[in-house]
Amino acid sequence: MTSPHLTHRHRKLADLSKKQGLDALAINPGPSLPYLTGLHFHMSERPVVVFFSADHPPIIVLPELEMLKMKNLPYEIEAFPYGEDPASWGQVFQEAMRAGGLEQSRIGIEPLALRVLELGFLEAAAPEAQFVSGEAAVVELRMRKDQGEVAHMRKAAQIAQAALHATLPMVKPGVTERQIASELALQLLRHGSQSPIAFAPIVSSGPNSANPHAFPSDRELVPGDLLVIDWGASVEGYLSDITRTFAIGEVAPEFELIAEIVEKANAAGRAAVKPGVPAGQVDDAARKVITEAGYGQYFTHRTGHGLGLEGHEEPYIRSGSQLPLEVGMSFTIEPGIYLPGRGGVRIEDDVVVAADGLESLTDLPRRLQVIEG
Repeated sequence: MTSPHLTHRHRKLADLSKKQGLDALAINPGPSLPYLTGLHFHMSERPVVVFFSADHPPIIVLPELEMLKMKNLPYEIEAFPYGEDPASWGQVFQEAMRAGGLEQSRIGIEPLALRVLELGFLEAAAPEAQFVSGEAAVVELRMRKDQGEVAHMRKAAQIAQAALHATLPMVKPGVTERQIASELALQLLRHGSQSPIAFAPIVSSGPNSANPHAFPSDRELVPGDLLVIDWGASVEGYLSDITRTFAIGEVAPEFELIAEIVEKANAAGRAAVKPGVPAGQVDDAARKVITEAGYGQYFTHRTGHGLGLEGHEEPYIRSGSQLPLEVGMSFTIEPGIYLPGRGGVRIEDDVVVAADGLESLTDLPRRLQVIEG
């Protein structure tokens, strides 16, 4: 990533932080850290924290063994490394925060990312500082994808779709959910997904398909099953997240009916996506189709969630959300109907808001596909 790209993000983050009443933001390993720095760190027992403020270049506290990552960065950063003795780490955090003038600052953190480990070092290093949620500033920064980010997501969708095509020939009665999931995970890597893949594939059949987030089991497919497959790939940290539903041979007429309803709900949700439209209106459009067909109580989750460096991020496509959609926002459209103890259908696409509506990054057939035994 180029220096102008990253420094632009730094400046924008500083502006957004100021609007949120923050003096600085403290970011630890997670999706936001490579987004802002181009640096990758594992979450481990050794804390890593980067401080961003308007008045000082980024400051990083990190283990000495990671210092080679600081070479040839395309922007200025001040590093405070520490050794293997945990008793010395607190002093290094104190020195870093003093260097940034953060001892009495209002510092934003990511509530879903920062651990008690890092928070303990921060509070001990600057007992007069305030640590509050900086989530709004980070969300505002990351929610609109640029062309490069969309290109990564488009490729992740293409890889995922190719991996499914390569997996389907082994799907037949007698094969287990777990066998399908493991083959799909392998095909994702073979077709170009980076590791780790977006998430462990969800493969659920028969009654298990009525559970939206089922774990693959040793249940064998049998004729008459609905089969839900939910999977995704990763490209440069950007994810795809797709779901399609299949019929194993001939299925009950009601299963065919709910599959048709969900397909129409998916189309209605996609058709509702336009710049300026509240996110909740997209949920309403998809939900209306299912409710009017008499299955509203069986659509048990929101219509979609934001997608990018994380599988679930803003914007959330849920009823009542007044967040206006803007060009570059990316999310899923995934209505479903789940009949407890019997079976379920979900159709999930990845979309990006465009000037004239949306671009669907996924284009696999949405109609219920029959797999003959």
